[in-house]
Amino acid sequence: MKKEKLTRREREKLRQRQEMLAAALELFSEKGYHNVSMHEIAEKSEFAIGTLYKFFQSKEDLYRALLMEECHKFHDAFVRAMEQSKDEVEQLRNYVRVKGEMFRNNLPFIRLYLAESRGVSYTVTPGLYAELRDKYHGILERLAAIFESGIRRGRFRAIADPYYLAVALDSAVNALHLLWLESPESYPYPEDPDAVLNIFFKELMES
Repeated sequence: MKKEKLTRREREKLRQRQEMLAAALELFSEKGYHNVSMHEIAEKSEFAIGTLYKFFQSKEDLYRALLMEECHKFHDAFVRAMEQSKDEVEQLRNYVRVKGEMFRNNLPFIRLYLAESRGVSYTVTPGLYAELRDKYHGILERLAAIFESGIRRGRFRAIADPYYLAVALDSAVNALHLLWLESPESYPYPEDPDAVLNIFFKELMES
């Protein structure tokens, strides 16, 4: 289905909304959710407070919109990465590569997500954590389907349940990201996806 072209007014409203969210992300990642006010976000984004409230009913509403929009961006990038090839090994390589790129190119959001999202979701935005969790499990299920396909086609050994393999791979990638975030000079993130995948491939790949 062909998407309808946005009008100039709609494009302007979208631009304004993105500028507000970008300002909020910068402030939340620097100061924490509870230490930022809507007036600060309005001032940072250079909009009147009344204009900000035309887009978001409250700080909680803005925070939810920010987290969900960023998570959708990550989710869509991961799905596209895994769909670029039919070969299971290439699918895993693409996932590891793109996840590393998304992590390093979106550090304000990563810091916010790691520091705040779980706690805030319970106290400020009920149900948000469940939505984020569902997105995450959806990615794990796609990874598991890749492992299952590789096992079925004889590319991988059946050394564990495909879902466990997906969790193990994603956890290893996350751990390397966190090490890099803590000390980039001491723990540089590997540029080659196989530097991560070879941890698994030695036992996983059929000889």
